[in-house]
Amino acid sequence: MRFALFLLPLLLWRCGTPAAAPETVRPVKVVTAAGAGVIDKDFAGMATPDDAVNLAFRLAGQVLDIPVTEGQSVARGELLAELDPRDIRLQVDADRSAYAEANSQLQRMKRLLEHEAVSRQEYEAAQTRYAQARSTYENRRSMLEETKLRAPFAGVVERAYVDAYERVQAGQAVLRLVNPVTTTVRFTMPESGLAALTDTTTRFTVEFDNYRGVRFGARLKEYVRTASDAYGFPVSLELTGVDTVRYRIAPGMSCTVTMRSADPVPDAVSLPVTAIYAPAEGGDYVWTVGDDDRVSLRRVTLGELYGRDRVVIDSGVAPGDRVVTAGVYRLREGERVRILK
Repeated sequence: MRFALFLLPLLLWRCGTPAAAPETVRPVKVVTAAGAGVIDKDFAGMATPDDAVNLAFRLAGQVLDIPVTEGQSVARGELLAELDPRDIRLQVDADRSAYAEANSQLQRMKRLLEHEAVSRQEYEAAQTRYAQARSTYENRRSMLEETKLRAPFAGVVERAYVDAYERVQAGQAVLRLVNPVTTTVRFTMPESGLAALTDTTTRFTVEFDNYRGVRFGARLKEYVRTASDAYGFPVSLELTGVDTVRYRIAPGMSCTVTMRSADPVPDAVSLPVTAIYAPAEGGDYVWTVGDDDRVSLRRVTLGELYGRDRVVIDSGVAPGDRVVTAGVYRLREGERVRILK
Protein backbone atom coordinates (compact mmCIF):
# COMPACT_ATOMS: atom_id res chain seq x y z
CA MET A 1 0.00 0.00 0.00
CA ARG A 2 2.79 2.40 0.94
CA PHE A 3 4.63 1.61 -2.33
CA ALA A 4 1.50 2.32 -4.37
CA LEU A 5 1.01 5.65 -2.64
CA PHE A 6 4.65 6.53 -3.44
CA LEU A 7 4.26 5.78 -7.16
CA LEU A 8 0.99 7.72 -7.53
CA PRO A 9 2.59 11.26 -7.46
CA LEU A 10 5.33 10.12 -9.82
CA LEU A 11 2.77 8.88 -12.35
CA LEU A 12 0.75 12.07 -12.02
CA TRP A 13 3.91 14.22 -12.68
CA ARG A 14 4.84 12.22 -15.78
CA CYS A 15 1.32 12.52 -17.23
CA GLY A 16 1.38 16.33 -16.87
CA THR A 17 4.65 16.83 -18.89
CA PRO A 18 3.85 17.77 -22.56
CA ALA A 19 5.54 15.80 -25.33
CA ALA A 20 7.97 17.64 -27.69
CA ALA A 21 6.15 19.02 -30.82
CA PRO A 22 7.34 17.55 -34.15
CA GLU A 23 9.43 19.89 -36.33
CA THR A 24 7.41 21.68 -39.04
CA VAL A 25 8.58 20.93 -42.54
CA ARG A 26 7.13 23.52 -44.92
CA PRO A 27 6.66 22.60 -48.60
CA VAL A 28 8.15 25.18 -51.00
CA LYS A 29 8.89 25.67 -54.66
CA VAL A 30 12.45 26.50 -55.66
CA VAL A 31 14.45 27.38 -58.74
CA THR A 32 18.13 27.01 -59.40
CA ALA A 33 19.70 30.40 -60.06
CA ALA A 34 21.34 30.68 -63.45
CA GLY A 35 23.22 33.41 -65.27
CA ALA A 36 20.96 36.00 -66.84
CA GLY A 37 22.91 35.95 -70.10
CA VAL A 38 20.38 37.79 -72.24
CA ILE A 39 17.49 39.91 -71.05
CA ASP A 40 14.10 40.29 -72.72
CA LYS A 41 12.35 43.61 -72.15
CA ASP A 42 8.85 44.39 -73.35
CA PHE A 43 7.62 47.81 -74.48
CA ALA A 44 4.23 49.01 -75.68
CA GLY A 45 4.47 50.13 -79.31
CA MET A 46 2.35 51.25 -82.23
CA ALA A 47 2.60 50.96 -86.00
CA THR A 48 3.25 54.32 -87.66
CA PRO A 49 2.95 55.12 -91.37
CA ASP A 50 5.92 54.71 -93.69
CA ASP A 51 4.58 57.55 -95.83
CA ALA A 52 2.52 60.36 -94.35
CA VAL A 53 2.30 63.98 -95.47
CA ASN A 54 0.23 67.10 -94.90
CA LEU A 55 -0.62 68.49 -98.34
CA ALA A 56 -0.92 72.23 -98.99
CA PHE A 57 -1.22 74.64 -101.91
CA ARG A 58 1.78 76.75 -102.83
CA LEU A 59 -0.39 79.81 -103.31
CA ALA A 60 -3.30 81.43 -101.48
CA GLY A 61 -6.87 81.29 -102.75
CA GLN A 62 -10.39 80.03 -102.26
CA VAL A 63 -10.95 76.26 -102.23
CA LEU A 64 -13.21 75.44 -105.15
CA ASP A 65 -13.68 71.72 -104.49
CA ILE A 66 -12.47 68.79 -102.37
CA PRO A 67 -13.66 65.70 -104.29
CA VAL A 68 -12.40 63.21 -101.67
CA THR A 69 -13.55 62.29 -98.15
CA GLU A 70 -11.75 61.15 -95.02
CA GLY A 71 -10.93 57.45 -95.16
CA GLN A 72 -11.08 57.31 -98.96
CA SER A 73 -8.36 55.43 -100.84
CA VAL A 74 -6.78 57.37 -103.68
CA ALA A 75 -4.32 56.53 -106.46
CA ARG A 76 -1.12 58.36 -107.17
CA GLY A 77 -1.79 61.55 -109.16
CA GLU A 78 -5.50 61.62 -108.28
CA LEU A 79 -7.06 65.05 -107.77
CA LEU A 80 -7.58 65.79 -104.06
CA ALA A 81 -8.47 69.48 -103.94
CA GLU A 82 -8.68 72.49 -106.25
CA LEU A 83 -8.46 76.25 -105.82
CA ASP A 84 -10.60 78.71 -107.77
CA PRO A 85 -8.37 79.38 -110.82
CA ARG A 86 -10.11 82.52 -112.16
CA ASP A 87 -7.63 85.06 -110.76
CA ILE A 88 -4.66 83.02 -111.96
CA ARG A 89 -6.19 82.61 -115.43
CA LEU A 90 -6.61 86.38 -115.79
CA GLN A 91 -2.96 86.84 -114.87
CA VAL A 92 -1.94 84.08 -117.30
CA ASP A 93 -3.89 85.78 -120.12
CA ALA A 94 -2.21 89.11 -119.36
CA ASP A 95 1.24 87.54 -119.27
CA ARG A 96 0.53 85.69 -122.53
CA SER A 97 -0.28 88.96 -124.24
CA ALA A 98 2.87 90.60 -122.88
CA TYR A 99 4.91 87.61 -124.04
CA ALA A 100 3.39 87.74 -127.53
CA GLU A 101 4.06 91.48 -127.78
CA ALA A 102 7.66 91.06 -126.65
CA ASN A 103 8.15 88.30 -129.24
CA SER A 104 6.70 90.50 -131.99
CA GLN A 105 9.00 93.40 -131.06
CA LEU A 106 12.01 91.11 -131.01
CA GLN A 107 11.25 89.86 -134.53
CA ARG A 108 10.80 93.45 -135.75
CA MET A 109 14.08 94.52 -134.15
CA LYS A 110 15.81 91.55 -135.76
CA ARG A 111 14.68 92.60 -139.25
CA LEU A 112 15.69 96.20 -138.60
CA LEU A 113 19.09 95.09 -137.39
CA GLU A 114 19.62 93.18 -140.63
CA HIS A 115 19.11 96.47 -142.49
CA GLU A 116 21.19 98.33 -139.94
CA ALA A 117 18.15 100.44 -139.04
CA VAL A 118 18.69 99.90 -135.27
CA SER A 119 21.74 99.48 -133.11
CA ARG A 120 22.97 96.22 -131.61
CA GLN A 121 22.24 97.63 -128.15
CA GLU A 122 18.57 98.24 -129.03
CA TYR A 123 18.27 94.70 -130.38
CA GLU A 124 19.81 93.20 -127.22
CA ALA A 125 17.38 95.22 -125.05
CA ALA A 126 14.50 93.72 -127.03
CA GLN A 127 15.97 90.27 -126.46
CA THR A 128 16.07 90.92 -122.68
CA ARG A 129 12.44 92.10 -122.63
CA TYR A 130 11.42 88.99 -124.58
CA ALA A 131 13.25 86.65 -122.17
CA GLN A 132 11.65 88.32 -119.15
CA ALA A 133 8.17 88.15 -120.65
CA ARG A 134 8.58 84.49 -121.57
CA SER A 135 9.82 83.59 -118.07
CA THR A 136 6.92 85.44 -116.42
CA TYR A 137 4.38 83.74 -118.70
CA GLU A 138 5.77 80.24 -118.12
CA ASN A 139 5.93 80.74 -114.34
CA ARG A 140 2.36 82.02 -114.25
CA ARG A 141 1.20 79.10 -116.38
CA SER A 142 2.84 76.65 -113.97
CA MET A 143 1.05 78.43 -111.12
CA LEU A 144 -2.21 77.59 -112.82
CA GLU A 145 -1.35 73.91 -112.39
CA GLU A 146 -0.59 74.61 -108.73
CA THR A 147 -4.30 75.28 -108.18
CA LYS A 148 -4.80 71.50 -108.33
CA LEU A 149 -3.63 69.36 -105.40
CA ARG A 150 -2.81 65.80 -106.43
CA ALA A 151 -1.80 62.69 -104.45
CA PRO A 152 2.00 62.22 -104.47
CA PHE A 153 1.55 58.50 -103.71
CA ALA A 154 -1.24 55.95 -103.38
CA GLY A 155 -2.78 56.12 -99.92
CA VAL A 156 -5.73 56.98 -97.72
CA VAL A 157 -7.03 60.44 -96.90
CA GLU A 158 -6.64 60.44 -93.13
CA ARG A 159 -7.96 63.93 -92.47
CA ALA A 160 -9.33 67.01 -94.21
CA TYR A 161 -8.42 70.28 -92.49
CA VAL A 162 -10.52 72.69 -94.60
CA ASP A 163 -13.87 72.68 -96.42
CA ALA A 164 -14.90 73.75 -99.89
CA TYR A 165 -15.20 77.53 -100.47
CA GLU A 166 -12.90 78.20 -97.53
CA ARG A 167 -10.03 80.61 -98.20
CA VAL A 168 -6.56 79.23 -97.45
CA GLN A 169 -3.07 80.70 -97.28
CA ALA A 170 -0.01 79.41 -99.11
CA GLY A 171 1.44 76.47 -97.16
CA GLN A 172 -1.68 75.93 -95.03
CA ALA A 173 -2.43 72.20 -94.51
CA VAL A 174 -5.44 71.09 -96.51
CA LEU A 175 -5.35 67.26 -96.37
CA ARG A 176 -3.32 64.54 -94.67
CA LEU A 177 -2.46 61.53 -96.81
CA VAL A 178 -1.02 58.30 -95.35
CA ASN A 179 0.05 54.97 -96.76
CA PRO A 180 -2.44 52.35 -95.44
CA VAL A 181 0.23 49.63 -95.20
CA THR A 182 3.33 50.11 -93.10
CA THR A 183 6.45 48.35 -91.85
CA THR A 184 7.37 50.93 -89.21
CA VAL A 185 6.82 50.48 -85.45
CA ARG A 186 7.51 53.12 -82.83
CA PHE A 187 7.91 52.85 -79.06
CA THR A 188 9.43 54.81 -76.18
CA MET A 189 12.69 53.68 -74.61
CA PRO A 190 13.71 54.70 -71.07
CA GLU A 191 17.14 56.22 -70.62
CA SER A 192 18.47 53.05 -68.97
CA GLY A 193 18.00 51.09 -72.19
CA LEU A 194 19.75 53.42 -74.61
CA ALA A 195 23.08 51.62 -74.21
CA ALA A 196 21.51 48.43 -75.60
CA LEU A 197 20.59 50.24 -78.84
CA THR A 198 24.26 50.69 -79.71
CA ASP A 199 25.02 47.00 -79.07
CA THR A 200 25.13 45.07 -82.34
CA THR A 201 23.91 41.91 -80.57
CA THR A 202 20.58 43.49 -79.56
CA ARG A 203 17.61 41.97 -81.37
CA PHE A 204 13.96 43.01 -81.66
CA THR A 205 10.70 41.12 -82.22
CA VAL A 206 7.19 42.57 -82.51
CA GLU A 207 3.84 40.97 -81.66
CA PHE A 208 0.66 42.80 -82.72
CA ASP A 209 -2.57 42.60 -80.74
CA ASN A 210 -4.38 41.65 -83.97
CA TYR A 211 -2.00 38.72 -84.59
CA ARG A 212 -1.46 37.12 -81.20
CA GLY A 213 1.23 34.45 -81.17
CA VAL A 214 2.89 35.71 -84.36
CA ARG A 215 6.27 37.38 -83.81
CA PHE A 216 7.74 39.55 -86.55
CA GLY A 217 11.44 40.26 -86.80
CA ALA A 218 12.48 43.90 -86.76
CA ARG A 219 15.63 45.98 -87.05
CA LEU A 220 16.51 49.34 -85.57
CA LYS A 221 15.54 52.11 -87.95
CA GLU A 222 16.28 55.28 -86.00
CA TYR A 223 16.07 56.80 -82.55
CA VAL A 224 16.29 60.25 -81.03
CA ARG A 225 19.10 60.82 -78.55
CA THR A 226 17.25 63.61 -76.76
CA ALA A 227 13.86 63.42 -75.05
CA SER A 228 11.37 66.26 -75.21
CA ASP A 229 9.48 64.98 -72.15
CA ALA A 230 9.98 62.76 -69.11
CA TYR A 231 8.62 59.60 -70.70
CA GLY A 232 11.69 58.49 -72.61
CA PHE A 233 13.27 58.47 -76.05
CA PRO A 234 11.32 57.65 -79.25
CA VAL A 235 12.67 54.62 -81.14
CA SER A 236 11.57 53.44 -84.60
CA LEU A 237 11.88 49.88 -85.92
CA GLU A 238 11.44 48.46 -89.40
CA LEU A 239 9.69 45.09 -89.70
CA THR A 240 11.56 42.52 -91.78
CA GLY A 241 10.24 39.59 -93.77
CA VAL A 242 6.54 40.43 -93.32
CA ASP A 243 4.09 38.50 -95.50
CA THR A 244 1.97 41.53 -96.47
CA VAL A 245 -0.61 39.33 -98.19
CA ARG A 246 -1.33 37.31 -95.03
CA TYR A 247 -0.60 39.98 -92.43
CA ARG A 248 -1.72 43.52 -93.16
CA ILE A 249 0.00 45.95 -90.80
CA ALA A 250 -1.79 49.29 -90.76
CA PRO A 251 -0.83 52.53 -88.99
CA GLY A 252 -2.32 52.77 -85.51
CA MET A 253 -2.17 49.04 -84.71
CA SER A 254 -0.91 48.45 -81.15
CA CYS A 255 1.83 45.94 -80.46
CA THR A 256 4.38 44.67 -77.95
CA VAL A 257 8.05 45.20 -78.78
CA THR A 258 10.49 42.73 -77.20
CA MET A 259 14.13 43.78 -77.02
CA ARG A 260 16.64 41.01 -76.32
CA SER A 261 20.03 42.26 -75.19
CA ALA A 262 23.04 41.02 -73.25
CA ASP A 263 23.01 41.57 -69.49
CA PRO A 264 25.43 44.45 -68.75
CA VAL A 265 26.43 42.80 -65.40
CA PRO A 266 28.55 39.71 -66.26
CA ASP A 267 28.02 37.81 -62.96
CA ALA A 268 24.31 38.61 -62.59
CA VAL A 269 21.69 35.88 -62.29
CA SER A 270 18.00 35.81 -63.12
CA LEU A 271 15.11 34.94 -60.77
CA PRO A 272 11.32 35.19 -60.79
CA VAL A 273 9.97 38.33 -59.12
CA THR A 274 8.08 36.13 -56.63
CA ALA A 275 11.41 35.04 -55.10
CA ILE A 276 12.09 38.51 -53.71
CA TYR A 277 11.38 39.01 -49.98
CA ALA A 278 11.00 42.70 -49.09
CA PRO A 279 10.10 43.14 -45.40
CA ALA A 280 8.50 46.31 -44.06
CA GLU A 281 11.71 47.41 -42.36
CA GLY A 282 13.40 47.62 -45.78
CA GLY A 283 15.91 45.72 -47.88
CA ASP A 284 15.67 43.07 -50.57
CA TYR A 285 16.27 39.41 -49.70
CA VAL A 286 15.83 35.86 -50.98
CA TRP A 287 15.55 32.55 -49.14
CA THR A 288 18.20 30.08 -50.21
CA VAL A 289 17.95 26.33 -49.48
CA GLY A 290 21.08 24.61 -48.20
CA ASP A 291 22.19 20.99 -48.58
CA ASP A 292 20.39 20.16 -45.31
CA ASP A 293 17.10 21.50 -46.77
CA ARG A 294 17.04 24.41 -44.34
CA VAL A 295 16.43 27.98 -45.50
CA SER A 296 18.69 30.94 -44.97
CA LEU A 297 17.87 34.60 -45.58
CA ARG A 298 20.29 36.34 -47.90
CA ARG A 299 20.40 40.03 -48.85
CA VAL A 300 20.56 40.77 -52.58
CA THR A 301 21.05 43.71 -54.94
CA LEU A 302 18.35 43.95 -57.58
CA GLY A 303 19.01 44.85 -61.19
CA GLU A 304 16.44 45.51 -63.88
CA LEU A 305 13.00 44.01 -64.30
CA TYR A 306 12.56 42.33 -67.67
CA GLY A 307 10.15 40.08 -69.49
CA ARG A 308 6.85 39.65 -67.69
CA ASP A 309 7.96 38.21 -64.34
CA ARG A 310 11.75 38.20 -64.11
CA VAL A 311 14.33 40.31 -62.30
CA VAL A 312 18.11 40.47 -62.54
CA ILE A 313 20.05 39.90 -59.31
CA ASP A 314 23.30 41.84 -59.56
CA SER A 315 24.78 40.42 -56.32
CA GLY A 316 23.91 38.13 -53.40
CA VAL A 317 23.03 34.99 -55.40
CA ALA A 318 25.39 32.81 -57.40
CA PRO A 319 24.58 30.44 -60.25
CA GLY A 320 23.59 27.06 -58.84
CA ASP A 321 22.00 28.39 -55.63
CA ARG A 322 18.56 27.01 -54.82
CA VAL A 323 16.13 29.87 -54.19
CA VAL A 324 12.55 29.71 -52.85
CA THR A 325 10.01 31.21 -55.29
CA ALA A 326 6.70 30.85 -53.42
CA GLY A 327 5.66 31.50 -49.82
CA VAL A 328 8.68 33.66 -49.02
CA TYR A 329 6.78 35.69 -46.40
CA ARG A 330 5.93 32.62 -44.26
CA LEU A 331 9.44 31.22 -43.78
CA ARG A 332 11.76 31.58 -40.77
CA GLU A 333 15.54 31.45 -40.56
CA GLY A 334 16.80 27.87 -40.36
CA GLU A 335 13.40 26.31 -41.02
CA ARG A 336 13.43 22.93 -42.72
CA VAL A 337 11.57 22.75 -46.03
CA ARG A 338 10.38 20.10 -48.41
CA ILE A 339 10.96 20.89 -52.06
CA LEU A 340 7.97 20.36 -54.31
CA LYS A 341 8.78 18.84 -57.66
